[in-house]
Amino acid sequence: MSWLSKILGLSDQASTDLWPEDALVVDVRSPTEFRSAHVEGALNLPLPELAEAAPDRLPDKARPLVLYCQSGMRSASAQQWLQAQGYQHLINGRSASTVAFRLQRQIVRG
Repeated sequence: MSWLSKILGLSDQASTDLWPEDALVVDVRSPTEFRSAHVEGALNLPLPELAEAAPDRLPDKARPLVLYCQSGMRSASAQQWLQAQGYQHLINGRSASTVAFRLQRQIVRG
């Protein structure tokens, strides 16, 4: 594992897998955190609202989702919950910087 992988938190299996280009990027942080900075094109779906909002905002359970938050903890919780609901292709991208790097997207600053 390279030093850059360690810094960006790319130490698990998902780090070596290709991330689908058509994946929907989902930021599970609070709206305030999202407004301050987020990955270009990301959907803000805060973790506390996930259970209520997912059926309407994430209707396609087969579409790949890349989830992220500040450190990877909330996105891991979201990943577990979504998997239990039948979502099939979930990637814990951990942080905005990791997702932006992996998907070659900009960070939008508020």
